[in-house]
Amino acid sequence: MPRLQKYAASALILASLAGCSLFRAEPLPPMQTVNAVPQSASWTKDWWEQRHAEKIQQAKSAKVDLLMLGDSITHAWETTGAATWEKFYGQRNAFNLGFSGDRTEHVLWRLQNGAVDNLVPKLTVLMIGTNNTGYRMDPAGHTAKGIEAIVAEIRTRLPESKILILGIFPRHHSPHNEMRQRNNAINRQLARLENEPRVFFLDINNAFLDEQHNLRSELMPDLLHPNEAGYEAWARAMEPAIRRLMY
Repeated sequence: MPRLQKYAASALILASLAGCSLFRAEPLPPMQTVNAVPQSASWTKDWWEQRHAEKIQQAKSAKVDLLMLGDSITHAWETTGAATWEKFYGQRNAFNLGFSGDRTEHVLWRLQNGAVDNLVPKLTVLMIGTNNTGYRMDPAGHTAKGIEAIVAEIRTRLPESKILILGIFPRHHSPHNEMRQRNNAINRQLARLENEPRVFFLDINNAFLDEQHNLRSELMPDLLHPNEAGYEAWARAMEPAIRRLMY
């Protein structure tokens, strides 16, 4: 998908242009900025662009103190995790900018195209990258660069917001699975972003694992997405950081 490849490239080039400090030892391929939503995937027309437009409209009148940004795992706070969202965030002026299927390049495009223009959150929670692994098995360093570019974009567009980067959640039952290990490698690189002002990293993956580091299927039945109990476990594990950073 040539347009998607160009689209992915914008996430990586931003990291280098913004003067980001991590991963400079790896040379970046030639890239160019993408100015349009990629049209090669039908879901962009079916619902993705509409959701983007709706969220921009909602943001114009919303008071947002807590912003959550990510892929389907964040998106499903509106469905599977709705009861837990109301319990933990209903009184916190929370706003959900999770989009199913998103990879780092999609989040970056949304930020560059109005997603947060009317928002002034106290805290932005970001979790993205598992689809970079799942769809393309992107190298860990490339995905981490994309996330670093997103963080740089958030800092530019939401300068008063603290940023909480969540470690990418575990996937697959076994700790030896290649995708699990790829996500773990990304998380190890993301932890170093805490050196940036107002940026924090939190890994709550143990909340979803048993003593042998196997993924608990009673929390993630499909070995990727939390169920209702999984969202409760997520919220409880994240709560101390939310309290510390919001107040």
